Amino acid sequence: MLQPTGKVSRVFTGTETRDFDRRAIEEFSIPGIRLMHRAGRSAFEALRARWPDARSITVVCGSGNNAGDGHVIAGLAKDAGLDVQLVQVADPDRLAGDALEASRFAAARLGADIPQAANDWSVQGDVIVDALLGTGAKGSVRDAYQAAIDRINAAARPVLAIDVPSGVDADSGGLLTSRPVRADLTITFVAAKLGLVTGVAVDYVGEVLFDRLGVPEAVYDRPGVAVLNGEGLTALTRRPDAHKGDFGRLLIVAGDADMGGAALLAGEAALRTGAGLVNIATHETNRAAVLARRPELMVRAADSPGDIADLLAGANAIAVGPGLGRREWGRELLLAVSLAGKPLVVDADGLNAVAETGMELPAGTVITPHPGEAARLLGKDSAWIQANRPEAAARLSETGAGVVAVLKGAGTLIARDGTLESVCVNGNPGMATAGSGDVLTGIVGALLARGLEPVAAADLGVWLHARAGDEAQAGRAGNLIASDLIDALRLDP
Repeated sequence: MLQPTGKVSRVFTGTETRDFDRRAIEEFSIPGIRLMHRAGRSAFEALRARWPDARSITVVCGSGNNAGDGHVIAGLAKDAGLDVQLVQVADPDRLAGDALEASRFAAARLGADIPQAANDWSVQGDVIVDALLGTGAKGSVRDAYQAAIDRINAAARPVLAIDVPSGVDADSGGLLTSRPVRADLTITFVAAKLGLVTGVAVDYVGEVLFDRLGVPEAVYDRPGVAVLNGEGLTALTRRPDAHKGDFGRLLIVAGDADMGGAALLAGEAALRTGAGLVNIATHETNRAAVLARRPELMVRAADSPGDIADLLAGANAIAVGPGLGRREWGRELLLAVSLAGKPLVVDADGLNAVAETGMELPAGTVITPHPGEAARLLGKDSAWIQANRPEAAARLSETGAGVVAVLKGAGTLIARDGTLESVCVNGNPGMATAGSGDVLTGIVGALLARGLEPVAAADLGVWLHARAGDEAQAGRAGNLIASDLIDALRLDP
């Protein structure tokens, strides 16, 4: 049964999926060719549903099982009365096993053996099926395959990608080439792929549908990466006799001179997430402006850590970093915060200070870097982070004992103790705006103050932030600003 990836509960790497394929065939006695025919039929039905007026298709094939799926689609399309152009980019002699059997299925319907395509082929179909490279593709893309990818993209026809657009890494969401197939629809099989929902890949996959192909649940012998769904939200419901003391006291340390907006955004977000009381410690130049905008916040000018000793002692959780600046003032406050022994979320300039000083964060700290901040923490560059997001998230969670790492971006990833635990498939490009991260910091800080454990606060906070972004963007023609996320933030299921 086809379903959008946003409705699945977990995703897996391409490597894990190939092992599931093997287990289904070897341990559960499902013939590989049967799975291939199920995949081909599922993809063909998705093609017909998406482009019902198409009268012809071009199927572009490589040499592996992905190509076998393509040959099944070509045969089914011919049976359905469509004109079929089957472009066999790889040498047909390289087809083996189930893929070879699938090629015979196609050849019987097309009325001839399938030769290797000439170098000057051109797209003839109304819809293109990309069956070139599958989940096992690694390393650089060979010239003949790159030429085929370029022809697919240049044809300006709708594209259905089988399992993964050619040139996209199914494990990481990185790219194997700077010019991968840009699909309109990707249908992925057996397991939904992590590489389709995070990183640069999301620009190329189009709509993503998943079909388990009837594989038994017992095949899935590992937990995978959880897809965030708002679990834990109902626990935030307030009792009729509740009072503000039940919902925690959050201290936000943020905003060097003339950067009070970051503190304000984090504070407003924390209030909307239900923290019982929110204190802000900020530079004295910001105090009046923050109070004028949001009198519900408790704002104190902080010249040194001694000015907030009582706030540190009384807080249930602390958020630090938004607009903190790069001066010694911010570093001194960060150090005091790190020694307070309270649940902690660190973002923005707080993370930059950690990267520059090597400061050790307390156990259980939640860090929320964007790719640039992540690069500084890991001694890499942003390009490496984006090409290796799952690995980067896992390594970020090893920067301190029990650190929970939230690697922001398309398909935000959450890791703990060197293990990738969850991914958020909600959110949209409009959220890439100044202050959006400050809002997330306030949300996660409020959840920590309300008593959630670090991983639970990170998971639910990221999901609430993304849902607010989607609802703020819905029906809006213009760009989002961070305040829109706060306005759209809600705690009902």
